Amino acid sequence: MTLSSPKGSSAITSFPRSLSVITVAIGGLAMFLMVASLLLVSHPVGSKVRGYFYGVDSSSKVDLAVFPYDDSGVARSVDKSEDVVSEVPSSKPFSEVYTSSNDSSTSVANKELENQVNPVPPISSGLPSGEEDDSSSKNDKLIENIEIANPVSSDATDGSAYSASGTTPASKKASAKTSVEIGCDLYHGSWFYDSLGPSYTNNTCPVLTQMQNCQGNGRPDKEYENWRWKPSQCDLPRFDAKKFLELMRGKTLAFIGDSVARNQMESMLCILWQVEVPKNRGNRRMQRWFFRSTSVMIVRMWSSWLVHQSSEAIDFAPEGVVKLHLDVPDKNIMDFLPKFDVVVLSSGHWFAKQSVYVLDNKIVGGQLWWPDKSRDMKVNNIEAFGISVETIISAIVTHPNYTGVAILRSYSPDHYEGGAWNTGGSCTGKVRPLAAGELVENGFTNIMHEKQVTGFYRAMKKASNKSKMRLMDITEAFGYRHDGHPGPYRSPDPNKITKRGPDGRPPPQDCLHWCMPGPVDIWNELVLEIIRRELDGD
Repeated sequence: MTLSSPKGSSAITSFPRSLSVITVAIGGLAMFLMVASLLLVSHPVGSKVRGYFYGVDSSSKVDLAVFPYDDSGVARSVDKSEDVVSEVPSSKPFSEVYTSSNDSSTSVANKELENQVNPVPPISSGLPSGEEDDSSSKNDKLIENIEIANPVSSDATDGSAYSASGTTPASKKASAKTSVEIGCDLYHGSWFYDSLGPSYTNNTCPVLTQMQNCQGNGRPDKEYENWRWKPSQCDLPRFDAKKFLELMRGKTLAFIGDSVARNQMESMLCILWQVEVPKNRGNRRMQRWFFRSTSVMIVRMWSSWLVHQSSEAIDFAPEGVVKLHLDVPDKNIMDFLPKFDVVVLSSGHWFAKQSVYVLDNKIVGGQLWWPDKSRDMKVNNIEAFGISVETIISAIVTHPNYTGVAILRSYSPDHYEGGAWNTGGSCTGKVRPLAAGELVENGFTNIMHEKQVTGFYRAMKKASNKSKMRLMDITEAFGYRHDGHPGPYRSPDPNKITKRGPDGRPPPQDCLHWCMPGPVDIWNELVLEIIRRELDGD
């Protein structure tokens, strides 16, 4: 007799088989975890992430080590008994490798203070208004003891590099290094010819202002596009647009200031444009360009003097004349500051324009305006510049809601040789950087730079928030780049005058702003390095 199975017996009989499957699965998972643990120990995930950003792959053999920076300003020699702080790949020309940096603000401040120029007796600038021509020049004294650096690139047209370090020429030992080392002084070094040239052309950047489009305006030479900056103690990597966008993912970079700030912002956009076309999200208050792949925003905010300005009548200054409240920061900057992660500040040249200087709501001076000669003028345009710098920097480093990185780009030198912009000054025919021993000091540039640096460090003593403020001191190095300006090539007009007239007078020209591509692109390489140190240095 056959007995039928009770209901549900099939599930009961299959239970042992299910149990065995579960047992095998657990065993397999355990084996997977063991193998994965061994792989993570030998190949950390962090090394892969570092490899993406810095070009270091843990599978590569690394020979060079970077060691802490000491007060002497020279990286210590390699000692095998010391621990490696960070690693870089083997040497190769024009390396784009970044290494971590732990430079302290104190040591950097001390180093920059040592590099200040000696004060020069104040020189007042009597320039008429006009944005594109607001500069002054007084050529007087040759700098001594500037040495020619050892050649950095065999591609240099004359086999040499030009030193802008004063007393510290670039060395072969420094040129062999492939990364920006911890605490490296970025602002003393030499110019060298790079045959790779710029990453963009005037034809591949649609946002380039026509007045700085030197090739599009008919400039016949192009060598000025190829000279790059080489710090004496390390290398400054070429700008890597993709790495910049990754480093700034989800962040906003704002260029705030005058037309030279616009010059630098457009240079940044031109470089980034080669890897991604941004979306224009600007309005009447500011220019804004959004890079969708990484949600990076590049902003430009206009602020001629970086401090508050008004036009209403004050005391004996009538309505209509610009009043600069030197002790009050620009309200627009303060309102938007918390929305910015990185800020680059530019000012100085507008202090050659007509304005009235106000402190504590009292008139203390003026530029191209002082009708009552019986009154003593307490503040001239140079002193006003220094006060304005202290005001805006103090406001940033004490702002309760700002925790980002702020960069003060030092005074941009002009090169109106032989006079001012309206008295025969010229940069026509300059096709390469000045060589060692050829630099002619500009007295006005020197004193403006000195006042700016002094104002910066006075403000830094008041710092109370978590922001990071840095001085990008480009003034001395770019004093050598008289070849980098548009000169007479300011417009595409085929009938423009580019040669001196029968009386020897030069044609109208711009020796203040910078050609694009050109030297101004190096400013953004420096900005990238500062950002990298601050945002990714740890």
